[in-house]
Amino acid sequence: MKNIISAITMSILLLFMGYFGWLSYNKAKEYEATTLQIVQKMNASDIAEQKAKNILEEWSFGLYKNKDKIKLQKLNQQKNKAKVDAKKYISYSVALTVGMLALYIVVPIRIFVFFNALSALVMLLYGIFAPIMMVTIHKQVEHFGDIILSLESKSVISSALKLYDKGDIIVAGVLLLFSVLIPLLKTISMAFVSLFEYNSFAHGAIKFFKHLGKWSMVDVFVVSTFLVYLTTSSGDISKAELEVGIYFFLAYVIISMIVSLSADKMLHQRKKA
Repeated sequence: MKNIISAITMSILLLFMGYFGWLSYNKAKEYEATTLQIVQKMNASDIAEQKAKNILEEWSFGLYKNKDKIKLQKLNQQKNKAKVDAKKYISYSVALTVGMLALYIVVPIRIFVFFNALSALVMLLYGIFAPIMMVTIHKQVEHFGDIILSLESKSVISSALKLYDKGDIIVAGVLLLFSVLIPLLKTISMAFVSLFEYNSFAHGAIKFFKHLGKWSMVDVFVVSTFLVYLTTSSGDISKAELEVGIYFFLAYVIISMIVSLSADKMLHQRKKA
């Protein structure tokens, strides 16, 4: 009976965690899209045209309405709301994940490992595809103000594809192997061993990925992203902005470490039994 109640509780938490993660991912993509639309209107010619329309609106005493200005204001409102919502929903998702980890003291370790491995898998998948960092290059131009020269929003997948398109196939392959494929297989193996704890293959898989996991780049990737952010966010011509993907990755790293330790403990308990 305890196992059934524990499994149902963990399932509900997992479903809501994944749901809020999905909402956060969608809002992050919306923020990315609206920001791109705004940036496309921030070049020199568009800014000059907007200034001319603003003067015309002022001189016409409101008879002429600058529709582009109104549209831009709505886009900014939509962008800001999407950013706030993305962070709000990921905070809900992380809070539910913390709740799942906190149940370690009351649920059987086998159920704990299985559902938290799935939780880590969900976080990893969102982290792979969600935007991680947005970098803008801008310049102050006299009479025009701040002009956006370029904008790029990066995710792990988009970064790998860009490297591949540039001809850096080996680097793209290494990034995908150690930041995507190995973490995916390691997380799946932890869920697998919780279902088939007496299977020798499952035990071998855990040991294999435990040693191979030392070469995983996910934690290094998270740290290096923060370092890039810290070194570029205060530049005169560049601005770096962390997005929700980095928080998904950070959550994955923490969950994966805890689940890995719990899986080891579970296997040691079975050996003693």
